[in-house]
Amino acid sequence: MTEPTSTFTSSYERRLKVVQDVLTGRTELGGKPARDLAVHVLRALDHIPERVR
Repeated sequence: MTEPTSTFTSSYERRLKVVQDVLTGRTELGGKPARDLAVHVLRALDHIPERVR
């Protein structure tokens, strides 16, 4: 009997994927450039104080 394969995806990775999908859908970026920019976008968003968001 085989065990079900489940992979853990952190909330950061899920958020990163959402931003990356938006960037690839709305720009001509794709693949690694979109992911790299998504990392920068999330980093900037994470530095905005919670009460301002």
